Amino acid sequence: MSKILVIGSVALDSITTPSGCTKEILGGSATYFSIGASFFTAVNLVATVGTDFPAEHKSLIKSFGVDISGLETKQGKTFRWAGSYVDDLNCAKTIDTQLNVFAEFKPNIPESYRDSDFIFLANIDPDLQLYILKNLKGDKVVGCDSMNYWIQTKGEALKKLMKNVSFVFLNDSEARLFSGESNIIKAGKFLLSLGPKFAIIKRGEYGAILFTEDRVLLLTPAFLLEDVSDPTGAGDTFAGGFMGYLAKTGKIDTDSVRKALLYGSVMASFTVEDSSVNRFKKLKKEDIETRYRKFRELTMA
Repeated sequence: MSKILVIGSVALDSITTPSGCTKEILGGSATYFSIGASFFTAVNLVATVGTDFPAEHKSLIKSFGVDISGLETKQGKTFRWAGSYVDDLNCAKTIDTQLNVFAEFKPNIPESYRDSDFIFLANIDPDLQLYILKNLKGDKVVGCDSMNYWIQTKGEALKKLMKNVSFVFLNDSEARLFSGESNIIKAGKFLLSLGPKFAIIKRGEYGAILFTEDRVLLLTPAFLLEDVSDPTGAGDTFAGGFMGYLAKTGKIDTDSVRKALLYGSVMASFTVEDSSVNRFKKLKKEDIETRYRKFRELTMA
């Protein structure tokens, strides 16, 4: 079993969905990823929060076995994001973004984290992602995520990053924007041409597509749910389940990557059943395995 190092954001979110409104709940890409991955392997988290960050949120993250020695507290306010899903649960409308202390985020990676074999660079500035990789020695399995803003403003840096990662995770609109291709297959091939061994395109309620070696390795639907509460963080939890499973097995072969895609989808399906990371508070490993088996049954002819 290998450890995972995740670098990203820990935030306070305010979200409106058809289910209701939530105010300043625990969020952030590193939060969702680390908790999703924690059900499979040991996770080391690097992020920054302000002095107003609730102590109970730190305790909650730690309760999943996540090492938060790399979670720095800076003078000032915590990163805040407000969004709405009222019109479309597949697409969040940003209402407000306050970077606060996250605007000056310069990752300080503890020495005890540097032996992590798996690295996940969550949705942060591509120049910062490249800086992190340059300061980590040894052969690492690296995954990364990004967003439309970085694609539009730091596209060249993002292309440089692609040469140094094993896995890239983007949603379908991001993949189309980055590639300039409207066809999702061509977009996937474009991502692979930049250097990653695998490209994963997330498609919300329509599932995910895994590309490798200029071909589609696996296409999966999302796990069918009757009730969806809040999709925030589902993509990050998907990546957490995906890389968490691979870190657990220590294998990057075709069969393992296929299974990882299913486990990622399973973890994302738990995320959307409640707001923030609330669903994971009562989640057990046997619940994950039960849903995984059911998912396999649904997706196999």
